[in-house]
Amino acid sequence: MIALKDILYKVTLNAVVGSTSIGVDAVNFDSRKIEKGNLFVAIRGLVSDGHDYIDLAIDKGATSIVCETIPKKLIDGVAYVEVDNSSKALAIIASNFYHNPSQNLRLVGVTGTNGKTTVTSLLYQLFKKAGYKVGLLSTVKIMVDETEYKATHTTPDSLTINKYLSKMNTEGVEFCFMEVSSHGIHQHRTEGLHFEGGIFTNLSHDHLDYHKTFAEYRDVKKKFFDELSSQAFALSNVDDKNGLVMLQNTNAKKYTYALKQYADYKTQILENQFGGLLLKVNDSEVWTKLIGNFNAYNVLAIYATAELLGLEKVEILRLISDLESVSGRFQYVVSDDKITAIVDYAHTPDALKNVLETVNNIRTKNEVLITVVGCGGDRDKTKRPKMGHIATTLSNKVIFTNDNPRSENPEDILNDIEAGVEPQNFKKALTIQDRKQAIKAACQMAQPNDIILIAGKGHETYQEIKGERFDFDDLKIVKEFLKQLQK
Repeated sequence: MIALKDILYKVTLNAVVGSTSIGVDAVNFDSRKIEKGNLFVAIRGLVSDGHDYIDLAIDKGATSIVCETIPKKLIDGVAYVEVDNSSKALAIIASNFYHNPSQNLRLVGVTGTNGKTTVTSLLYQLFKKAGYKVGLLSTVKIMVDETEYKATHTTPDSLTINKYLSKMNTEGVEFCFMEVSSHGIHQHRTEGLHFEGGIFTNLSHDHLDYHKTFAEYRDVKKKFFDELSSQAFALSNVDDKNGLVMLQNTNAKKYTYALKQYADYKTQILENQFGGLLLKVNDSEVWTKLIGNFNAYNVLAIYATAELLGLEKVEILRLISDLESVSGRFQYVVSDDKITAIVDYAHTPDALKNVLETVNNIRTKNEVLITVVGCGGDRDKTKRPKMGHIATTLSNKVIFTNDNPRSENPEDILNDIEAGVEPQNFKKALTIQDRKQAIKAACQMAQPNDIILIAGKGHETYQEIKGERFDFDDLKIVKEFLKQLQK
């Protein structure tokens, strides 16, 4: 148990009613999880307002409340603390409750539209291979050295973050690599964390259902770098037009990486094939099993970060050549009759364009490229026609299908995607709503040496339809269909 006053350290308080010497044995922002002696933090969410559940939390045993408006009805023996922003307060409280675990780690955050999962996961892999105890907080999974936990969000809530960082402290983890999403930054989930470094990968069209404008989306990403300390490093991709924007107001030590222009860390693609990439990183050549231009950027970011964290250059290059691709990121299988099927998480226009351009740069053009793609429901609708346009422009054949329709009508989503197809590409496209049947059709259409790209879901092993999650694994399903066709 810890005193309320101790976990309020560095929280800006507007008013306090009751004693801050009261003990707190757990912190929660979900009233359903409250038990006796807990602190309940009332957060105004997108769907519900935690202030409506303060009475319920107290009935379940909460003895202290953090809120943005102190209730009119006060209960004896309960401490009430008023703050400007409950989400921000929760993040600082979570850090304090778990004894500020990020200060005992060398924590690096990665933000950007694409590449976050690949960069964090490969850094985890690289530092594990270098012999360190390492942590990972990513979309795909959470790792506390060797122990894996399921991830539910790109950036978990601040209590979850600090709980796992605390576990890392207990396990003696030295380095931790963390995806930092725009939602996470905007909702203050990373507030109060001590970052040794931040990496910016790129910025393209995404999450405009949440942020409303691209400028707001960009500025939220920038806020992460603005808040880095002077002891930290900020590493930015300056081939992206927003790369230098990220570094404008940061107090951190500034470093840049690029393929196309001068930068502190530079790479050149010497060979690009399905087997991997041969790169010249600064003055050294390195072979990697990763594929495509976008992965050249990811490898460069990993190289730079490892060097900034103190690893030797020769050791970094050796370790890079041994890295395996990340689940659902340009994973591919080749059938016995030489049909190549690629599964990739590309769910934004820029990511889809990158993957399709990568395939087109590698292939001989004698093969047919068949793309299976959809868009998620209840998300940014403005990107849907762009996805349809890109898919039909850069593929020989396209099958539009369900992604995770969630609560939306799948036909409405598919109509939005189809609206982006130009008349000259109409004949390239067909629509099969059922994703499994769409993958089956692509396999049946494919001839020896053809290429199938299944985009949008990548590592996900489920499909979400009308609030329910069903088992669905693109890679597993395409493997099964390719095997059936060989019989």
